Amino acid sequence: MKNIKNWSAIVVVAVAIAGTFFWLGGRQTTQSSPAGNPTAPSSPGKTAAGAPPPTSVDAARVKTAPMAKTISAVGSLRSDETVILRPEVSGRISSIDFQEGRRVTKGTVIVRLDQAVQRAEMQQAEANLMLAKSRVDRLRGLHAQGFISSQALDDAYSGYKVSIAAADLAAARLTKLDIKAPFSGITGLRLVSVGDYVREGQDLVNIEDIDSLKVDFRIPELFLKQISVGQPLQIALDSFPNMGFVGRVLAINPLIDSNGRSIVIRALVKNADARLRPGMFARVKLVTNDQQVGLVIPEQALIPVGDDFFVFKIADDRALRTKIEIGSRSAGSVEVVRGLTNSDVVVIAGQPKLRDGGPVKIATMNDIAVPAPAVKSGDAIGASAKKL
Repeated sequence: MKNIKNWSAIVVVAVAIAGTFFWLGGRQTTQSSPAGNPTAPSSPGKTAAGAPPPTSVDAARVKTAPMAKTISAVGSLRSDETVILRPEVSGRISSIDFQEGRRVTKGTVIVRLDQAVQRAEMQQAEANLMLAKSRVDRLRGLHAQGFISSQALDDAYSGYKVSIAAADLAAARLTKLDIKAPFSGITGLRLVSVGDYVREGQDLVNIEDIDSLKVDFRIPELFLKQISVGQPLQIALDSFPNMGFVGRVLAINPLIDSNGRSIVIRALVKNADARLRPGMFARVKLVTNDQQVGLVIPEQALIPVGDDFFVFKIADDRALRTKIEIGSRSAGSVEVVRGLTNSDVVVIAGQPKLRDGGPVKIATMNDIAVPAPAVKSGDAIGASAKKL
């Protein structure tokens, strides 16, 4: 009987313990489940799974379009005209009649050498010329009256010619002391001062004509048939990122470099606002008349990072930051050489709010304005190049 009571007590205790654990486990489950507890806290701005809501963006599909074929090269900008002024005669500088870095016009006196000695020589030569002329006039009258021989008149006339030459020589020496600008341009930094004694051929200052600039570059000889004078080209400069400049082929060197089998081409680009400077490194894209089908996206989809370009590609309702390689640009569109396919969709508005792999929702799907089939002399680049 006693054993039965003990076992009954043990069973009651076990049931009580099991009930306690069951009650505690159910309460913990209820508190951890938002669905089972209407007062469970929730994070504002997040979904039930804890992820942020999708970002609303505008997008556009990648399209194919005929693009102008380009040849890429590198070169350097050069002044259309450049000269270093040097004196032809020795002398002491009496005046400097220009300001460094300022524009001067053709024929302006830049530097003047002391003219005291040359002016005295000029006055002497003019006096000798007047005397020789008077002598010839007097002897001509005497010869007409038969008082002197023809030989004496010829000697006087010869002396007169020598005096003319001496006066011209003195005048030429005098003009050499005024060093003038041979063309209109911008002066550089002077290398001399007033009072300096300079010798023949000594550097004084450089003058650069930069209203138009030349760019010399090389291309492989296999492209020779695709190049012609007047052909349009695009120029990109590291000093002006995200900006393009238009030029045209000015001349083609008839000599092919036997070492690298390349052709040297000289192009011309306008520089009316004087932003471009000689010596700048230039990346050249020469536009040919050949066409090829390429992928195009709106230019506003690009995200430049240094020398690289990225876009946000939408895949499975997520924005994927994708590096691409671009080609030619035309009328708000840009060619994609590598990184996308014609079935991709890219973000064109709302990129600052995105992160790589974040959820997105397309608010507006825009159509890309397909560029003109080819860039020829009559199109945008060609028309601009015609003005050069």
